[in-house]
Amino acid sequence: MKIAVIGAGAIGSVIGGLLSKAGEDVTLIGRRPHVNAINQNGLILDGGSGVIVIQVKAAENLDFKPDLALLTAKTQDVESSVKKVQSYLFGVPIVTVQNGVQSDDLIAAVLGKENIISGVVIFNGVFLEPGKVSYSNPFGRTALLIGEPFGAEGNRIKTFSSLLNKAISTETSDDIRGAHWTKLVWNLQNAVQAVTGLSYQEGYQYSKVRELTINVVKEGLKVIDEAGIKTADVPGFPLGPMKTLASMPLANSSDLLKRMAESLGKVPVLGSMLQSIKGGKRTEVDYINGEIVNLGKKMGMPTPANSLMVELVYQVETSGKFLTVDELVQRLN
Repeated sequence: MKIAVIGAGAIGSVIGGLLSKAGEDVTLIGRRPHVNAINQNGLILDGGSGVIVIQVKAAENLDFKPDLALLTAKTQDVESSVKKVQSYLFGVPIVTVQNGVQSDDLIAAVLGKENIISGVVIFNGVFLEPGKVSYSNPFGRTALLIGEPFGAEGNRIKTFSSLLNKAISTETSDDIRGAHWTKLVWNLQNAVQAVTGLSYQEGYQYSKVRELTINVVKEGLKVIDEAGIKTADVPGFPLGPMKTLASMPLANSSDLLKRMAESLGKVPVLGSMLQSIKGGKRTEVDYINGEIVNLGKKMGMPTPANSLMVELVYQVETSGKFLTVDELVQRLN
């Protein structure tokens, strides 16, 4: 089976690289520096079992029709990514692995619904430098969740789950759209990281950062609940703790959030937005915190915490300068 990984950054390189290591015919489609480094030195993966070097094919552009495509570009780039190579993707099963809840519909508008399989990424991948990526899974055993976003029937989910299990632990979901909403609630925290430049473990040492995060999550849960949106289980990302944070007195929820961050261990866990900013790229904030802001507008509900996060992420993207915790606190007052 020929597999193309389109938009191979951290997540795509990990999945594609490990599939190649397992004997699959994989080509990583990525940016020139990353592609050049892989072709010269192999793909270097730094994971829980140590550093490995994988000889995997890499190219800047897709120039063949694969049997399976994995789209691992950021949500803001998926439409342009598939339009660029759509002649090679018609009729090809495509697994999407973006954050937020819009990606599947954006791709379906270009390629149609019938071949789209949706994925929720659970493991953490970090792009260290061209040709080198680290990965870990501090959130549990399962690394990827896949399902049918448009209700297609048949056994292909089991087939592709078995294939992906050669690389990373993969489970299936009967409600992948609901799972994306659950992951979105957890990802609301990412904006706070993106603004401060701090990992989860570092940022949550500050009480004001924890309080802001709790308000962002509480606001998101309230809007989703009011809109009647259904969520679904995501291994490693249970919605229960988020609902508990939202319902407890602030002092108690702040302490719980600190303990949750400490449980992640010493390896810094960096959210996707912070990684994008460090790499000089646009973030997915419009598709995460911005999703709550837009939904709130539709429901006639104010969303001051998430609106502020969107504004501040834009500011950091433009200026390239993170806010100190003191500067963040000033903006909260």
